[in-house]
This record gives sequence, structure tokens and C-alpha cells, in this order.
Amino acid sequence: LRRWRSIRVMVTTTETTEIVTKPKLDEVMQPSFKRWLKHLLHMPASKRFFNQQDQHAIAQSVAAAEQGHVGEIQVVIEGHMPAREAYYLDTRGRAKQLFAELGVWDTEWNSGILLYLNLCERKVEIVIDRGIQQATTQLVWDEVCQSIIAKMAQQQYRQALLDGVIQIGRILERFYANKIQDQNDELENAPIMLN
Repeated sequence: LRRWRSIRVMVTTTETTEIVTKPKLDEVMQPSFKRWLKHLLHMPASKRFFNQQDQHAIAQSVAAAEQGHVGEIQVVIEGHMPAREAYYLDTRGRAKQLFAELGVWDTEWNSGILLYLNLCERKVEIVIDRGIQQATTQLVWDEVCQSIIAKMAQQQYRQALLDGVIQIGRILERFYANKIQDQNDELENAPIMLN
């Protein structure tokens, strides 16, 4: 098993929420046969690293992190990208695609955050919606990613995500503390497990 130390931290913030479609991605992404092959040959891993108890603990952590504010957190753990996406997308592009497809951008307060973990590439991506982007800095999100990466490198996979979710919750609490607190849960708390 390769070390998590080699992970690149990528935090994506955009001025406005954009729906990422295949044509838009083609404009900026370069196809990669090497990346495609890497993902094609990668063994499914998401459930190997995160069992049912881990997934339940992550869901509870998300629910706790969303208390007291209107911020919404969606965790996606992907073992490897599907072959078609792996050919056209890097992990940043894939995170943006999932941000759009899962409707993380479609929260009432523009308060959605996608925490994306790609096990094949060993990368962490955070995509934040425009409401949060206006109130935070890149440094804040870099710190969250570094914290997750440090625990992943020590093979503390479950704790890495639990701590990362709690950190995101604290950031959301600072920004959304004065907003309406009787908000319905707009996104699923359970992590989405892909491949």
C-alpha cells in the first residue's frame, strides 16, 4: 500500500456555483490514458477501508457537525473513478462533477460542502459552495485537508474523516451561526461510497 504522504491537497473554491457538464470539463481537462489505466486496474477499495461501522460513525459525525447552523456536508469516498471519468477527469474535476450531480450546490443558503476522498489517487478534495467561499480563506481549507492527510498517512482512515468532518462543522458554525437554525437536513448524512 502506497503512503498517503504523496497526496496533493486540492481545495476548489469558485466565485459562483457552476454546473459541471461533460462539455465544460472537456474544455479544461486533458484526457489521460495513464490515469484511465490506473483506475481501471485498481481493486475496489472503499468498503475495504471503511466498513459499515465506519460509515455509520461518519454519518453520526456529519449529523453532529451540522447542528446549530444551516451548513450542509456531503462526504463521498471513491475507491476508483469509473473508466470513462478517469480518462477525462482528474480528482479535482471528479469532485466538481460529483458536487453538481449530487446537488451539493442546491442548498437554500448556498452552504454545501463536498468532502471527496479518492483512494486510488490518494487525494482529498473539498469543494465549497459560493455562500461559504465568500466568508473563508484557502488557508482554512488547506488546514482541514492537511489534518485528514496526516491521519490517513498513519492509516487512521476512520478517524481522519471523523476529525475532518468536525473541523468543517466548526468552520460552518462560525459562518452560519446567525442564520436560521431550524433547517431541514438537505443532504444525506451517510457517506456516499463509490466503487
